[in-house]
Amino acid sequence: MKKYKVIVTPDAKEELKEYLSYLRNVKKNPQAVRNILEDFRATTNTLSKMADSIAEPASEKLKSRKEKRLNFVNGHNYFVLYKIVDEKVYITDVFHMLEDFESKLR
Repeated sequence: MKKYKVIVTPDAKEELKEYLSYLRNVKKNPQAVRNILEDFRATTNTLSKMADSIAEPASEKLKSRKEKRLNFVNGHNYFVLYKIVDEKVYITDVFHMLEDFESKLR
């Protein structure tokens, strides 16, 4: 089985940090912060093992950017966008499922 190195881009790190900050400071829910972090780690672990087997996206915008989407694997309402380049997986973005993510893509 192919194993990918997963790299979280600075933009994706900042997006995740903003969600966690909201949960910690606005919602006052440190358990949610721990759960989301654990799920993010599980999701990156999944990508390291099977990034190339995730189905192609329906989104034309993602197809044109050569990116795929993977929902957090433990069921939280977040997902990552990623691309595979030279045997490495780059997580480019982290979004909440209720967001219009396509309008926010850089």
